Amino acid sequence: MRVEELEVSQFRNIEQLNLACPGDLHLFIGANAQGKTNLLESLYVLALGKSHRARSHRELIRWNQPTARLAVRILRGERSHRLEVRLSERGKQVVRNGVEQRRLSEYIGTLAVVLFAPEDLDIVKGSPQVRRRFIDTEIGQISPAYVYHLSRYKQLVSQRNSLLKELSGRGQAEMTLLEVLDEQWIESAVPVWRKRFEFVRSLSERAGRIHSAISRGVEELKVLYAPSVDLDEESSPEMWKQQLRRELPRIREQEIRRGNTLLGPHRDDLRLIVNGFDLFAYGSQGQQRTAALALKLAEIELIYQEIGHYPILLLDDVLSELDDHRKTHLLETIRDKVQTFVTATSLEGIGKETLERARIWRVEGGTFTELR
Repeated sequence: MRVEELEVSQFRNIEQLNLACPGDLHLFIGANAQGKTNLLESLYVLALGKSHRARSHRELIRWNQPTARLAVRILRGERSHRLEVRLSERGKQVVRNGVEQRRLSEYIGTLAVVLFAPEDLDIVKGSPQVRRRFIDTEIGQISPAYVYHLSRYKQLVSQRNSLLKELSGRGQAEMTLLEVLDEQWIESAVPVWRKRFEFVRSLSERAGRIHSAISRGVEELKVLYAPSVDLDEESSPEMWKQQLRRELPRIREQEIRRGNTLLGPHRDDLRLIVNGFDLFAYGSQGQQRTAALALKLAEIELIYQEIGHYPILLLDDVLSELDDHRKTHLLETIRDKVQTFVTATSLEGIGKETLERARIWRVEGGTFTELR
């Protein structure tokens, strides 16, 4: 998979940019707050239809402008595709090969990206919400059905929470409605759980192997899925459904009292274990960085296995966060396989061999000037 051409218009601080992207390595150099990350964000939005750092698409539109537009031409195998995202005060449109897609689940998957930024250390040391977002983003790129099931599940959780808040002191009619919602909730939760278990199992296998190589065989990493209800991974979906039908009545009063759905995929977590110790509680900064790098490299391999093409890699000021050993491992792993877009404040610390094969731009105030 290759990005061949990128167009950015009125996006963040970028007024207009047309970027041809031959080659595998592209470096964007400049001070902070000049627009480097905005370029990577544009590719992320084109891949997933949403930003990784904005709460609303309106934040993406350049100040005092009514609209923004992103477009990319990619080569996936032998086929060329064109993706477009149009943003305005009225909403967002996603277009693939000239046809507007009504649902994100119909759009996501043509362009696959893996983003690695300093804040990705939060996958290891941050909140469960960060880890859930991590797995949801990556599964969504390889399984459009998952995007649909997850969206449906979130809608039902919202409806169920609203009803729970209203139920205190209400009659049997509302309880009957809750029971109907319970069954719909169960039917939507199970496929989300099933896909997450499958993904994390594959991720753990690959990340463990990569982590061992980076640590020179000294450390063993395991990634475990931690559901909010005690599910046997080997059980059938029907057995899970039966278990949930027994579990929900037991916590009914507690849920009504709190006005919240107290179990389900929206309350799950990942556990990252190195040599038997939980990285969240006991890992050093070096161990946490190694685990985050292993997870990102494992993502690349997993996406390749699922779709038959390597994703685009977006490295946002991350090389400065890695020591020479981890940096070398990263660059050697992706070399000649993965088209990579890198941002940095300077060329310092980037090896001569890497620089010789890269295209380099200087970024100032949203303007991109090619240096080589």
